[in-house]
Amino acid sequence: MTMMCSQRKTVPDVPGRCQLTGMTGEARNGCHATNPHVFSLIILSPSAHADNMNTSSASKTAASAVGVQRVTIDAERVGQRLDNFLLQHLHRHTPRSLVYRLIRSGQVRINGGRRKPMYKLQFGDEVRIPPVRQLSPEQVNIAPELLQQVRAATVYRDADQLVVDKPAGLAVHAGSGVSFGLVDVLKQLLPQYPDLALAHRLDRDTSGCVLVGLNRPALVQQQQDLKQQRLRKLYLALVVGAPREALLEIDLPLAKHAAGERSKMYVDENGKQALTRFRLLQRYGGYSLLQAEPVTGRTHQIRVHALAAGMPLAGDRLYLAEDGRTRVLQQRLSRLFLHASELHLQWPQEIIVHAPLPEPLRAFLDQL
Repeated sequence: MTMMCSQRKTVPDVPGRCQLTGMTGEARNGCHATNPHVFSLIILSPSAHADNMNTSSASKTAASAVGVQRVTIDAERVGQRLDNFLLQHLHRHTPRSLVYRLIRSGQVRINGGRRKPMYKLQFGDEVRIPPVRQLSPEQVNIAPELLQQVRAATVYRDADQLVVDKPAGLAVHAGSGVSFGLVDVLKQLLPQYPDLALAHRLDRDTSGCVLVGLNRPALVQQQQDLKQQRLRKLYLALVVGAPREALLEIDLPLAKHAAGERSKMYVDENGKQALTRFRLLQRYGGYSLLQAEPVTGRTHQIRVHALAAGMPLAGDRLYLAEDGRTRVLQQRLSRLFLHASELHLQWPQEIIVHAPLPEPLRAFLDQL
């Protein structure tokens, strides 16, 4: 069965969803299916699980460099990608960029040989991990206000997973010039889940639903659902112009080329296959509000496919061409108008989780 509940009206013509934020009264305590034996969905408000979501880690060790480690892969880790294994095995504040550098430089070895980041670990593999200088939790300064904001942004949680409504401007992982990401915030809030990991990424400039696995089996299931397209991700996007048709499908391969610190994507016949479905929801003068579904999960896929269709996303400072009109737009809209509004989960039950449009984006629509 599909669990769906709504507590307030959102943008027009958006299909049914489970509204799990901004609830009051009984709705905040839970949202249940008609037959409780079939499915029960409990919403954990900030106060409901404050005891379980600490704002600081229990570890108080200083920064240190751990010596060479040799780890033998057990049955629980079989099939996990090498990069993801290292990100979980190393200290929570080790940047992703450092992990990839260690792999590509050959400092990380599998059974004495080099492997690529996407190598799937096998039972009995011996992983050599070089010394890595690690930051203690207190050396990563996460503002209490951000901890509280992310705690309050948990829109769905069960025993194995949760969905967070990520604010725009927060990266999902630490990296170049970014000392921490959403995963680091969550690990400070939920230290009782050492294997906590994100099932997918979301651009730093994009807000909305991010699926999080609280344990290794849950993460494996989530990633299988993503790979087999059983897990749907829907976005709200405001574009400059309008689509040629109310329903539009863009099937164009994408490739990456470096542009300073931020990688830009472009359409390239030799790139990776990418498919995005767009649906027109409403026109606002020279703009259009679309629902976008990236069937594949390439970097900046929605942004580049919309640009290729002649309808760039409003507020996109990375891809939107600079001219007089866009300069006025940028003054009125301080962020990218792209929001991950829905996740359609199939495991452990069929659920539709929704994150409402952030107030700054809603206010911008009201001005059009």
